Amino acid sequence: MDSLLLVDDEVAFARTLAEGMADRGFDVHLAHDGFEGYRQAKQPGFDVVVLDIMLPRMSGVEVCRRLRTEDVTTPILMLTAREGDSDEADSLDSGADDYLRKPFSFQVLVARCRALVRRGGAGGLVRADRR
Repeated sequence: MDSLLLVDDEVAFARTLAEGMADRGFDVHLAHDGFEGYRQAKQPGFDVVVLDIMLPRMSGVEVCRRLRTEDVTTPILMLTAREGDSDEADSLDSGADDYLRKPFSFQVLVARCRALVRRGGAGGLVRADRR
């Protein structure tokens, strides 16, 4: 079973999304602020991280940037309700692998997460060649 970390501060939305992802075969873990998401994402074992941009305590872009600086290679899909190309560009430049605007098709989110899992990463582990 693929493991997914979902970081979103809209608790009801996150829980609903987590239930749907679990129904599609993902083992889902939740965090509701940037710092907690960052802390959890550094742990090995996640196959994909779904990360909202606008989070309390630390933005999703900053979480992504820090994870990449620390050589965490887990694929990251950024979510946002914000419009604008600059947010998308900032997210991708910070190290995100994919980007999806809210509202989105749940079917598309599942497909993108599965694609990121197929492409892989190191399950959150630091790459040995970068130590």
